[in-house]
Amino acid sequence: MTTETSPLARLLSAEPTIVTAGVELFETSLRDQGVAPVPVDWRPPAGAAADLARIAADPRTADANATALERITAAEPHWVGITTARDAVGIETGQFLHAGPPITWERASGPLRGALIGAMLYEGMADTPEQAIAIAERGELELAPCHSRAAVGPMAGVVSPSMPMFAVENGAFGNRAYCTLNEGLGKVLRYGAYGPEVIERLQWMQQVLAPAMDAAVGRLGSLDLRALIVQALQMGDELHNRNRAASALFVREVVPPLLEAGIDPSELADVVRFINGNEHFFLNLGMPAGKAAVDPARDLPGCTVVVAMARNGTDFGIQVSGTGDRWFTGPAQVPDGLFLGDYGPEDANPDIGDSTITETSGVGGFAMAAAPAIVRFVGGEVGDALTATRTMYDLALGEHPHYQIPILEFRGTPVGIDATRVVRTGIVPAVNTGIAGREAGVGQVGAGLVEPPMEAFVQAVAALAAS
Repeated sequence: MTTETSPLARLLSAEPTIVTAGVELFETSLRDQGVAPVPVDWRPPAGAAADLARIAADPRTADANATALERITAAEPHWVGITTARDAVGIETGQFLHAGPPITWERASGPLRGALIGAMLYEGMADTPEQAIAIAERGELELAPCHSRAAVGPMAGVVSPSMPMFAVENGAFGNRAYCTLNEGLGKVLRYGAYGPEVIERLQWMQQVLAPAMDAAVGRLGSLDLRALIVQALQMGDELHNRNRAASALFVREVVPPLLEAGIDPSELADVVRFINGNEHFFLNLGMPAGKAAVDPARDLPGCTVVVAMARNGTDFGIQVSGTGDRWFTGPAQVPDGLFLGDYGPEDANPDIGDSTITETSGVGGFAMAAAPAIVRFVGGEVGDALTATRTMYDLALGEHPHYQIPILEFRGTPVGIDATRVVRTGIVPAVNTGIAGREAGVGQVGAGLVEPPMEAFVQAVAALAAS
């Protein structure tokens, strides 16, 4: 027997609310009959129901995912030094690292080819771009993903043996990650430019900037990057496409030891002017901080956590903890965004770079609510930024205890991308990024937002189910 106040009685005595999900026909038919349904944006899993069920029944997964989340959020990334790529990642003349999953010269996009040409000129392997192209076409280059050598690279992500790299150490687990130093914006190697000004800047960075940075970190001992990221998130950065606050905080930390290091005054002025004038300088520290945080979550049997998302300008690839170093790929998409000068969508290359390590570690597109200005790239509003971050909670295993967003009542950023949740919900991770020109040598043409291909996650789920 029911009473008038019981839920069942209220259901029968009040106007019902109808919720529709899936096929739009249900919602349309109700509206035609004068009923206002509440639609739910839901799509069935992308053809992987059996695989999802098999993973859900895997007794290893819950504990493995909990361990992965605990390790990622416990990370204590510190900048500890400057080293050469030769020493850091063990490459020699003729060997190059690049962003994204493995690729050959034949399949490489324009910006990746341009960056490789520039790196060969920088290393003295060739005197002209034509000579560099001939070397590549003879198959005399050895290419490998940055991720395979504990490194990450923005955009083309090309690393050659003589390049200086930031060394970042995770104090909680002792592992290290590496990244080259940021060159600034415009015509730079990472966007595929290789003109004389690009090579001269790289040489100055090797001969002047890197020794100065090494002197600064030597006097500091180390620099707590997690502390800088925590502050930057509360100052309007999301740490992928907006690093303005983090770069300013970095300048505040390194200028005093630079002044005490006995550097030639004219060179010191150039160094301070360069890092102070580059709002993305911190990106190349934030990326290895993310890499150092996520790597301890690798190789956990049964674990469904994504430990790498990266693009080489042709393919978008992911790696998942429970499937080792195997890549799962789909076509890289062209970002939707704002373009510089007279450039337009027809000039844009498909998505490229390892910078999606920021989203993988719980910032970047996952912290968009901290930096609403980012959505102006695509004509969005503040509410769109809030929605982007709130949606990512559906894909994440937890919330970061340190990386918090003021406008969300200091809620932790979503962290620990679960590949099965991506496939189950049909929602892909939010990514914001720079846009490289399609042709080699052009450089940056814009910045915007891009969606990863769902098929990479579907492949990963299938492999997890079979493991």
